[in-house]
Amino acid sequence: MKRQLRALAHQIYFGEGPRWRDGRLWFSDFYSHRVCSVDLAGDVRTELEVKGRPSGLGWMPDGSLLVVRMELRQLWRRWPDGRFELHADLTDYSTFLCNDMVVDGQGRAYVGNFGFDLDAEIHARGAESVIADHPRTCLALVQTDGSVSDAAPGERFSFPNGMVITPDGKKLILGETLGGTLTALDIGADGTLSNRREWAPTWPRVPDGICLDAEGAVWIANPLAPECARIGAGGEVLEVVSTGDLPCYACMLGGPTGRHLFMLVAPSSDATEAAQAPKGKVLVTEVDVPGAGWP
Repeated sequence: MKRQLRALAHQIYFGEGPRWRDGRLWFSDFYSHRVCSVDLAGDVRTELEVKGRPSGLGWMPDGSLLVVRMELRQLWRRWPDGRFELHADLTDYSTFLCNDMVVDGQGRAYVGNFGFDLDAEIHARGAESVIADHPRTCLALVQTDGSVSDAAPGERFSFPNGMVITPDGKKLILGETLGGTLTALDIGADGTLSNRREWAPTWPRVPDGICLDAEGAVWIANPLAPECARIGAGGEVLEVVSTGDLPCYACMLGGPTGRHLFMLVAPSSDATEAAQAPKGKVLVTEVDVPGAGWP
């Protein structure tokens, strides 16, 4: 089935971390250094301005907004009263830039990181070489009090990126971008992850941002192509939505019934190219199965 797409927002530099909340899609725009939101009528607002690049977004039960600040390798909290303060220092549990995040129903955050300078390595030896050989890195777990630990002790991941948590709160599915795979881990009472296993291979697609639907399938934004793909457990490709001529870097299910699939697209993820001009977009279509779980 060919889905009807429309553009909700234009002139985005590089959108990431889309989250549906209170009738609006929130997202980070890396190179405008803003957290923005847009409604289904296309009304774009600036919700927060920061120094440097924001990335993953999420909310705690009290309504506090958590924002990953990439270069600082920190997690910041905007309280309901407007205070914007450091929530957690991630430097001991990240290498190079911090990246995407999922926040669970208790307000605990799981934060990924690049593990190395991706753009520099791609420029030096090409994407195929980097995918084949690259450093692995850990995933950070931030408790509600801001304390930080290794989310999955002893485990290292290939560019841990988008994450979802199942509705029962017992399983986290992680997109390992450079591994071309979706990885499942069990969530313990203290938030620690264990029992790592492959949930679905995705290669030749790779998962960037991801979201979960009510049938247990995962939508993945594929940064290697202009598409967003719905993947079942085990790797079956259930549907592919074309995003035109721009690669897709993030996706989220939301809208009034949870059936709007939002896709953030841009010409390139390369920092030098993406920061030159706002050529990215927020696209939306309607799908059959609503979103579920977190985010």
